[in-house]
Amino acid sequence: MHEERYLTIISDRKQITLSVRSILYILMDGKSAQIRVCGGREYRTRRKLQELEQLLGDGFLKIHRGCLVSVRAIHDITDTVNLSNGETLDYARRKKTAILSQLREKQRRLIAGFPEEGAPSTPEGYRAHYASLDNMPFAFADIEMVFNEERRAVDWIFRYGNEALAALEMIPLERLLGASFRSLFVNMASKWLRCYERVALFGETLQITGYSPEIDKTLQVTCFPTFKGHCGCILFDTSQVLLADSVTGKPRDLQLPENNG
Repeated sequence: MHEERYLTIISDRKQITLSVRSILYILMDGKSAQIRVCGGREYRTRRKLQELEQLLGDGFLKIHRGCLVSVRAIHDITDTVNLSNGETLDYARRKKTAILSQLREKQRRLIAGFPEEGAPSTPEGYRAHYASLDNMPFAFADIEMVFNEERRAVDWIFRYGNEALAALEMIPLERLLGASFRSLFVNMASKWLRCYERVALFGETLQITGYSPEIDKTLQVTCFPTFKGHCGCILFDTSQVLLADSVTGKPRDLQLPENNG
């Protein structure tokens, strides 16, 4: 992936160094810039937007005169700029065509800069590459994302899975491997697709917990980049996971936050 870049600012009288990759967007408030980063944190600094735009480089898109957004963070643009973390931003609607064109070109250049990584060309190659995971007690999958012409993920194909994955998905491996998700299940929740898309395109490591109606289970999934355009996933059925007390080491019930949709 690209070499890590950093931005140093003064915020609340402290010098802070931020990973450029972690910045979601910047909003101007008078002479101050509000920098929103992954995880919900926000930093305020007295810097001009033009100066920040030059420092941050080509990975950011100006959606109106007071807002810069990370190209990595944008899921799509409709009546608002929709970020992959669920936030929405207003933009100059009269410039929608130009903004969409700039976004596609910036995404194209960003993705084109990623190194080519040779994925196995056959099912046997995937099995050999992941042989050490065959008998692991957790479900693992390597999925290849399917993109449309606008580089939006619309589906994925199971390229590797172990027996624990087959048990979790309740589908034999011979049916699962080489098949697309939509060919096996009627519905696909956009939250999973969006998460895997970000991993495959931008090399992030993400964790998501949510209910999967296709298999009637609440899953905790850690996903990370493997080959170009692929996403590796470690999956747990949360009903089968116990948390250990950090002091006594004894297991206790796993209490998940309520899902309000």
